[in-house]
Amino acid sequence: MSDSRRHPLLRTARPEDDEELGRLDRLTWSPLHAVVPRPRPPYPPFFDARHACEDTLVAELGGRVVGYIRVVPPTRLASNAHVRQIQGLAVADEARGHGVGRALIRAAVEEARRQGARRLTLRVLGHNAPARALYASEGFVVEGVLPGEFHVDGTYTDDVLMGRAL
Repeated sequence: MSDSRRHPLLRTARPEDDEELGRLDRLTWSPLHAVVPRPRPPYPPFFDARHACEDTLVAELGGRVVGYIRVVPPTRLASNAHVRQIQGLAVADEARGHGVGRALIRAAVEEARRQGARRLTLRVLGHNAPARALYASEGFVVEGVLPGEFHVDGTYTDDVLMGRAL
């Protein structure tokens, strides 16, 4: 097996990735992590005014896009310009267990540092134990919990705020 099939190639998203990333987003939709209803046609573009190509890191295995992570400033306020926030992480089912999610998180940490950020934050649903464990293993700690913040798939679930210093 070639190295490119075992270790993800990470890069910044390009405009031509829009359709493939949108498809990946729809294929990985799950009430385990989604707070919006299952997407239905017509599908909006993946990139929009709040999420540009340069905010998205893409993972490829064997030449195929198998994951992404979005890293953006959480607000436009100068007072928290030192913070970046993960606002989306997806890994294709067939790429799970190959270190893609971990590689994307590590790349997000490095990209946030490159941008001069001092903190990286995220929000994750309380019932998403696999994601919470992955984030914790990469140095994120729970910094707050909003109990019952979302009603997902017939159940109220917590919104867990996690962060780490860079």
